[in-house]
Amino acid sequence: MAKVNVEYSPKVIECQSKRDSKDARDAVLTVKDETISNCVNVPTDIEAITRGVVAKIPVVLAELRLQVNINSIIELPEYAYEIKNIKKKVKITQCLLIRDTGMLFIKGFVRKNIDYSTRSGSNSRSFHGDIRHFTVDVPFTCTTEVFFNGFQPAPVIDNTSREFEYLMQQDLTGPSFGTKDKLQSSDTTEFNQVSTEEFNELPYCELIRAEIVEFDEALNPTGFDHSYMPFEERKFRVLEEKMVLYITLKLLQNRQVAIPAIGGVGPC
Repeated sequence: MAKVNVEYSPKVIECQSKRDSKDARDAVLTVKDETISNCVNVPTDIEAITRGVVAKIPVVLAELRLQVNINSIIELPEYAYEIKNIKKKVKITQCLLIRDTGMLFIKGFVRKNIDYSTRSGSNSRSFHGDIRHFTVDVPFTCTTEVFFNGFQPAPVIDNTSREFEYLMQQDLTGPSFGTKDKLQSSDTTEFNQVSTEEFNELPYCELIRAEIVEFDEALNPTGFDHSYMPFEERKFRVLEEKMVLYITLKLLQNRQVAIPAIGGVGPC
């Protein structure tokens, strides 16, 4: 299992208030419903090739679980008083296997949607405000060595280039050459070549599972005068997050596979 420490400043995607406008609150809602009738289906015969074929299908090269350690600082667009919820989605943007090395390069980000409470008014015993959200991307990148516990990748075939020449003969003149002397060599005024391009199948990744264990903590929370806010309330604007990200990946490559005939079944 690969362990990588990553430190990044996250990229802000959007910040939006969830507070409804007065026009939205005053709007008349129209609800339309209908009953959907049940659709009856009848199973049909499945036609399949049973006599054996050669198929081009994804072949599993390896399945692995990565551990990525991420530490980041997130600054909210305004003061918050409590984190209500944080939704997270793992996105993979790059998963590249380098030939003949077994090294896998992985790049992506964790999209976090942070719901937090704000303050509109308060007294010594209560306060009220809005619930807003802040969306931010926390990037990560790492490399890990792959152990092929499935099937070895297909060998990479290199491009080739070969030059060839034709014999040229020409008469020689001058005091040092006889009438039967001739120059035999290649022709420097021509260039002949045979080149080949090989289009190899590139291994690719499939994201199977992602698990995040995180610890988020407000930095430098500030208290209030107890005369106009409950004594335990504090405001903050900066969060420090520590995440341990576990990613399960499947490494695949399209290969030609011979599938044998199914015994006891007639040709199809």
